Amino acid sequence: METRNGYGQFCPVAMAAEILCTRWTVLLLREMCAGSTRFNELRKGVPLMSPALLTKRLRQLEDAGVIDRVPAGKGGGHEYHLTPAGQDLQSIIFSLGFWGQRWVSAQSSLKNLDPSLLMWDMRRNLDIAPMPDRRSTIQFLYPELPPAKQKWWLVIDQGQTDLCSVDPGFHVDLYVVSELRTMTTIWMGLTTVEKEVRADRLELLGDAGLRKSMQSWLGLSPFAKERKRVAA
Repeated sequence: METRNGYGQFCPVAMAAEILCTRWTVLLLREMCAGSTRFNELRKGVPLMSPALLTKRLRQLEDAGVIDRVPAGKGGGHEYHLTPAGQDLQSIIFSLGFWGQRWVSAQSSLKNLDPSLLMWDMRRNLDIAPMPDRRSTIQFLYPELPPAKQKWWLVIDQGQTDLCSVDPGFHVDLYVVSELRTMTTIWMGLTTVEKEVRADRLELLGDAGLRKSMQSWLGLSPFAKERKRVAA
């Protein structure tokens, strides 16, 4: 913790803010609450955060007793796990998300579009239950983006979901074509797959079962069910 920038108050709110209110810290905790434990997983959830700053924030949270760094099993390296103090923050992190979904203008949120973050969130929230009991490959195409960010693949196989930004070489079962903004609004729960297909803003090509069940298996934001109540 950078005590030189502290608030100099005994108030518990001030003391908690000294730990939690540094840049990126709350988003880093959001990733850990969502289940990310490895350094590279955390980077995918905060892609604009530099590796050096990520390392610094992890060290600060460890010093504050919010996370533990433990040796990873298979593959070596380390994992980062929430301590009891960190686990106690989960309700606070999710309350912030519900507040943002409820009160922050959707138009403000949609100014900050990031295909890598959207696809990473979709990957970890995807529900495999409605999907066929075989390997399924779904390609997402965002035509308006630069070529390097246009194409993404979700590969679901034996209960595991992988996200690829390079063609994995498998047969594609379903092609999903839309603007990034359209897919983001679906993920945020602001609209539905059916509405966007009817409006010709979303095109689904391929397996009929995957097309029909997309709203069920698609990984939505955990805050998607919260209704907007934006202040005037």
